[in-house]
Parts: sequence; C-alpha cells; structure tokens
Amino acid sequence: MDSWHTGSAVRSRFFRLRAGAAFVLLLLTLAGTAAAWKLATDRSRGYVQRQAAETLAVQAEVLNGVLEKYRLIPPLLARQDEVALLFSSLASEVSIQKRARSLAEEIAGLSGARDVAFFAADGKLLAAARDIFGDEPAGREELLRAANENRLGRTTALIKGRSRVYAFGAGVRRNGQLRGVVAVYVGFDAVERTWALSADPIFVTDSDGIVFLSNRQDWLLKPVSEIDAKFGTVGHTTHIDVMRDLPLMGWQLHVLGNRSRIVSAQSAAIGFSLLIFLLVSVIAFFQIGRIESSVMRRRRERAQALRLERAVRDRTKELSLANRSLSHEIDERIEAERELKRVQRELIQTAKLAGVGQMAATLAHEINQPLAAIETYAANTTRALALGRQEIADSNLNRITAMVTRISELSGTLLAFSRKPGTKTEAVRVKAALDEALILIRARADRAGVKIDVDPALDGVMVEAGRIRLSQVFVNLFGNAIDALAGRADGRIAVELKSAGDEVCLHVRDNGPGIAPELAGEVFEPFFTTRTGQGSGLGLSIVYNIMQDFGGSVTLLRAEGGAVFELRLKAAKAAKAE
Repeated sequence: MDSWHTGSAVRSRFFRLRAGAAFVLLLLTLAGTAAAWKLATDRSRGYVQRQAAETLAVQAEVLNGVLEKYRLIPPLLARQDEVALLFSSLASEVSIQKRARSLAEEIAGLSGARDVAFFAADGKLLAAARDIFGDEPAGREELLRAANENRLGRTTALIKGRSRVYAFGAGVRRNGQLRGVVAVYVGFDAVERTWALSADPIFVTDSDGIVFLSNRQDWLLKPVSEIDAKFGTVGHTTHIDVMRDLPLMGWQLHVLGNRSRIVSAQSAAIGFSLLIFLLVSVIAFFQIGRIESSVMRRRRERAQALRLERAVRDRTKELSLANRSLSHEIDERIEAERELKRVQRELIQTAKLAGVGQMAATLAHEINQPLAAIETYAANTTRALALGRQEIADSNLNRITAMVTRISELSGTLLAFSRKPGTKTEAVRVKAALDEALILIRARADRAGVKIDVDPALDGVMVEAGRIRLSQVFVNLFGNAIDALAGRADGRIAVELKSAGDEVCLHVRDNGPGIAPELAGEVFEPFFTTRTGQGSGLGLSIVYNIMQDFGGSVTLLRAEGGAVFELRLKAAKAAKAE
C-alpha cells in the first residue's frame, strides 16, 4: 500500500486514468453529436413544414375568399331585366353601349372588381368599365363556351402583357335563348402585396406548370422547371416545397419553407454537443485532479488526524464543562424571566390599586352626596306619611332607590376594578369596558373640567380581551390625558372607532400639549413620565403589556395639537359575548 502511494506510482496511475477518460468521452461525444444532429434535423424540418403548412392554409383561404367574393355577381346580374335590356335590338347601338358602359362602371366601382364587361352572344364586346383588354378580350372564348353550356364560366387570363386576372362569366338568357354574357374580372394585386410581406416564397402554378401568381416578381409567367434550373430555389436544395391543389381553379398553391432554419438547427446541435463535451471533459479532468490531490494528501492527513484526535478529546472535555455551566446559566435565566413576569403582574395590580386609592377620595365625594340626599328624602317621606301625602312619599322613595342603585354601581365597579384579573381572553363589548372606565374616571374628569366623548358607533363592537383589563387600559389612558389637560378650560378626550373588520381599530385622542417627537419612542417604557415628581410612570407601560397579552397593539401616533393613541384588537363574534 505504501508503494502505491509514492509520488511516481500515483502520477502513472492517474495518467492512464486520464487517457481512458479522454477516449470514452470522445466516443460519447461522437455518438451524442450524431443523435443531436438527427434530432435537430427532424424537429427543425417538422417546424419548417408546419410553418409552411400554416401559411399555405391561410393563403389558400385568402385566395378562395377573394374569388368567392365575386363568384355570384355574374349570375345575379344576368337575372336582372336592366342587364337583359342591354342585349335588346330595339334600342340603337350607341344608346346600348352608353347604358352598358355606365352600368359596368357602376358595378365595378361598387364591387371593387378589376373590370366588368358585357359580351353579345356572338362574342362581340358590348362595353367594359375600365377597358383593360387589348385587341382580343381575355378569356372570352372560355366564358362564351360556358354560357352556351348554361354553366358558370371561370378562367384565368392575361391582359395587356403581364397583368393577370381571373374571370367569372354567366349567360343572359331570355325565353331559353342566350342573349349575351356578363363577365367580372378579378385582379390579384392586393393578394400579391400581402404575400410580399412573407419571407418565404409563395406562388401559384396553373395546369401547365406556369407560375401565375407569386411574391417573387421575377418568377411570374415562367415554368417551375426553368426557375428551379436558373435559381436553384424551388426544389429541395434550399427550400421545402409544401403545396395544395385548388381544383376549381385548376391551380396549385406552393409555399417554400426555408431550409436555412434546418441548417442553423444542425449547426446549433453540433455546437451544443461540442460544448457539452468540453464542459464534461473539464469537469471530469478536474475531478480526476482533485482525486489525485486527495490521494497525495491522505498520508499527511492520517498523521494530522491523530494529532487532531488528541486535541478534540481535550477540547471535548473543556466543552462539556462549559456546556454544564451554560445549562446552569440558562436555568437561572429562565427562572429570572419567570420571576420578572410575576413581578410585572404584581406591579400591574399594585399600580391599579394605587389608582383605586387615588380615585377613592373622588368616589367618596360621589357617594356622600347621594347619602346626604337620601337622609333628607327619608325625613321628608316620614313627614309626608304623617300628613297622609302618599304620592310625595312614593316619589321620595323612588328617588332614594335610584340613589342607592347609583351608590351600588360605583362601589361594585370599584370592587371589580380592584380585583386581580384573569389571564384568559373572551368576547368583550368595548362599550361595556368603556362604561366601567367612565364610572371610575368621570368624577375626576368633571373636577378637572374635561369632557369625554365616546363614538356612538362603538355600540355592539366586540373584541377578544379581558373586560377588567380592557377597562384598566381606558382608565390609564384617560388618567394620563386628564393630567395632560390640567389647567385647560376646553379639555376634551375622544374615543373614536376607525375600523371594525377582522381587526378593530380605536383612537383615544385629547387636545392637550401632546408628546415631544423625541420622546415618542420611550412612552411605553416603565417609569417614563413627563411630570417630574408626579405619578409612577407605569400607566402606559401597563397599557402596552395588557394589549400585548390580548394579541393586540398600542401605538402613539403623530398628531397636531394633542396626543393620539391607536389601539388594535382582534374582533370577536357576537355569539361569544357575555
């Protein structure tokens, strides 16, 4: 084994490996190139044939459409009495020719035909719209023959040299006798202009193999064999000929697909195969080089492995000690976080109780007033009963009952607010939580001269929260706003509903001095306060934590002339509300 790993043995072994790999890659490249060439040829030929066939189908429909447009015009004209009168012997020849020319011009203008002509039964040209004929009207004999056989005549013709037309003719018969022939001549200039936009040659040959129509002007009126011999472009040398018979006209429509696309595809296939061969060769020889380098390093790595093993053993011992220390530290951190959450809950409850203490004096005043009134109404009731004034006594007792209800409501709300709330959420009516908060904060707001407005749209809006904790959120926000509005004669606090879809968005807004922008990022930090020496600075921090517990959020928005706190809570279904 050691001799195998010597430098000369390794180099000799890998030289033979490279030579073998090169031979195998060469064989694979030749086979792959041949397969790619065949596949590219078949696919590109199929593509060229499909493209030519699609062009052929479209142009065949174009030709048929152009001719079909004029096919029925001669038979329809032959039935018209006005046309039959042109062949009457009752009128003078000059008058007949004048009327015939006028009618032919009108029909040619309306139909767009190349020309319209009227022939007498003996073949004499009566009149034509545009005089496209030479000395011998084109196609006249074929049209007269068809009219005598009582069928629609159709023929191709040349007029004035190289201009090509297709003619339809119908006999004008009255009482079973042929009076004349109506002929409509169709030009192909528009069709050939359309074909000129195609890069592929398009042409029509007649029954004699003569090119009748084409987008190659130098092919017109020449035999296909002559064009192929002269230009070498009609056969299979540079193009693929796709053709269709047009039997009614006796034509063949040809579209020549360019074989250069096939040659390009073949070249691309060969180039791609060579590129793959080059890429695979580079990868293969690179991998062989890597293996060779790996073998050369292996002996050194074995020696290094022994040293690393000892180092790893020592390091593992150190890591085990560090891991035990880290696990102990993690346990301590988890315990500290658990203790922190407990302290935060106690702090929230303590702050709430402190708020209850602050509200106690105000609520005592709110309770003392009804108690004094109850004492007065009780004394009046006693005197009214003594005097037999039952209606006064009943009225006083109703007022005493209302005042006792008010005292019970105040004390009950204060007692519920002071209790330690649960941590679960449920469907809560926002208006109910707001009403409880207003009961606790109304007297303080009245004493400070602050008016609190609640959006009527909040009726029926429910969110996922805890009723007591949501009331505490409003109490803290209202308390902060009242402190900020101290000394203002027009202090106002507004609770507005901004949206109520899957998420309910509320704004608590005041018209106080607001909060400086540089302090906006600190308002929800514990012990933050803008009133030095006043308050605990926990109100907004408690609001933030409670909203997080609800899965919602509270944000201080930028606003002119006051502070705006945005509350976002998950909407709850009405069926869950208590």
